Amino acid sequence: MGNSSSKKVFSTQQPMINRSEKEEIKEIIKYWIRISDIKLGWINEFDKIIVNYVMFFFFMLDTFCSSYKLLSTFTGHTEIVWSIDYSIFDINQFICSGSNDKTVCVWDVENNKLIQSFNGHSSIVYCVKFSPYHYRSHRQNVICSSSYDKTIRFWDIKDNRQLKIFTGHTNGVCGIEFSSFNGGRYLCSGSSDKTVRLWDVKTSKSLHVFNKHANFVRCVDISPLQSNSNNNNYKGNNIGVIGGNGYTVCSGSWDTTICIWDIETTKQLVVFNGHQYAVNSVKYGSNELGNIGGSNTISSGSWDCSVRLWDIRSGKQIQMFNGHTDIVWAVEYSPFTIKNIDVGSSGNVTCSGSVDNTIRFWDIRSNKHELYVIRADDEEENGIICFKFLQLKKDSKGSNDSSCGINLCYVSNKSLIHIWG
Repeated sequence: MGNSSSKKVFSTQQPMINRSEKEEIKEIIKYWIRISDIKLGWINEFDKIIVNYVMFFFFMLDTFCSSYKLLSTFTGHTEIVWSIDYSIFDINQFICSGSNDKTVCVWDVENNKLIQSFNGHSSIVYCVKFSPYHYRSHRQNVICSSSYDKTIRFWDIKDNRQLKIFTGHTNGVCGIEFSSFNGGRYLCSGSSDKTVRLWDVKTSKSLHVFNKHANFVRCVDISPLQSNSNNNNYKGNNIGVIGGNGYTVCSGSWDTTICIWDIETTKQLVVFNGHQYAVNSVKYGSNELGNIGGSNTISSGSWDCSVRLWDIRSGKQIQMFNGHTDIVWAVEYSPFTIKNIDVGSSGNVTCSGSVDNTIRFWDIRSNKHELYVIRADDEEENGIICFKFLQLKKDSKGSNDSSCGINLCYVSNKSLIHIWG
């Protein structure tokens, strides 16, 4: 991959900010997200200050796309890597990964080293997530993994051991996601048994089974934290049976549909129809990033090569992005915002990774051509399986090697994990 092979179809004027101001912006955002957990709208005056800083930061899509370079590559898996996640524990940065080789690996980002490999699964490890519940409640560094062996397992990184195992699905477990409320105490999972399950991580109990899909449930997501939640104590809104009043689960299936489920009432609220083939990835819009529509919108990627945007309130598709020439495996909302002259206002960016070996950036306000395309090396990569945006901490020289403070971690079909910035 290199700049010469990237197709640049968008540029924006970058605000004139000197170096010291950029560093200040990064520190404020870092403090905002990781330390205070202050959400937009919590304190009106502070909110105004944060927005002023954050908008400068978010206008750097063009800077990132014009100057990105390969920073590091993690090798160790012997087969396709299906999932990655990123977290900071104390002062250390980690990436975890799950693979066809049946292992869960943990990588030290700063030292570019494999530090743990868990081998308890007996089949493909399909999804991995760092557990916010264990870190916030017990200060434990724990990874949750789902597998085609029908289980969900929890792994303690420090003690190199399996903590617990969830059984209940009758076929392979695909996507998993922790709740945004109650400190991540709840976990949802989608399975090849056509169901979605909601689990209580604290008690290890299955709370409910959502079972109206007609085929594999490939991916799940839980709606983001609501602005009226008291996030200082991670208790959510404390309304309803599990404190999840107003929160929903989204599931994408090989039956081509996307379903929205109410967590408290367990009712199916919406069914989106439109994709022609299996749905591989779903993602709620972010309230924090100021995505238009926020958590009332869902982005999805499919075997039909399209990326689509859905509105939960109307129950309708509102955008379809065409450009990929092969299966879309992953979608994410990016931390970048751009100015769209076509719609006359700031737009938001969603991204998609595909077997066509590209990651494409789309303005959710317009269904025209993609904003930017990052192309991998056709001879080496054989497709983008998953990706994630990171904000790596500074190295000993005071830089994280990214011109705009954002890094992109992606997985190719060759079991390689790359970080670009």
